[in-house]
Amino acid sequence: MLAGLGLGLGLGLSGSGSPAGSPAGAPLSTLGSLLAAPAPGATGPENVPIPAAPALAATSPATAGQAIDGIGCDTSEQTLFHIHTHLTIFVNGQQRQVPAGIGIPGAVATQTPQGPFIDSGTCFYWLHTHAADGIIHIESPVKRTYTLGEFFDEWGQPLSSSQAGPAHGKVTVIVNGQVFKGNPREVPLGSHENLQLEVGSPLVAPETINWASTGL
Repeated sequence: MLAGLGLGLGLGLSGSGSPAGSPAGAPLSTLGSLLAAPAPGATGPENVPIPAAPALAATSPATAGQAIDGIGCDTSEQTLFHIHTHLTIFVNGQQRQVPAGIGIPGAVATQTPQGPFIDSGTCFYWLHTHAADGIIHIESPVKRTYTLGEFFDEWGQPLSSSQAGPAHGKVTVIVNGQVFKGNPREVPLGSHENLQLEVGSPLVAPETINWASTGL
């Protein structure tokens, strides 16, 4: 579903504290000096900036509709549990895209004035991306907590404390402006969260989006 009009991107905190059930976050100051976040890219079809950067990794042809971590792939999107999380990725201080079509085998894009939007495919996993803007759609027939590790498994990419996709180095995760203390795979995907995954150094100050302006 395409979002309404408007765009918001900035720096700072979003949400309140650590996600439910996750380890307590550490203050951002514990990371030391941070690079300023880059200027936002062009506004995409979900009214969220699309980074002017290469993708961390392509979607996986091995994600072909089989259950992954107990997550199914249905011919239509499920809306009993429907929330959205935003993921930003940096590798050694350089931004990387989260590509469109993760979790949508046989993805087919519609061209919009703001760029391509994946609106159909063979099936839809309960975690998926419609555009290359970092918005993870959690659309599930059951209400439960999904994790960043499960999203990477759908992507067909490794995620650990020392690797994200093909990038190797210390992995730092910032959740709503706080440093996540724990296994990166266990980061919960909460409603209207701003997640920033950083591999290596230098580290970059967290980006946030203005959810109210997205219509999601």
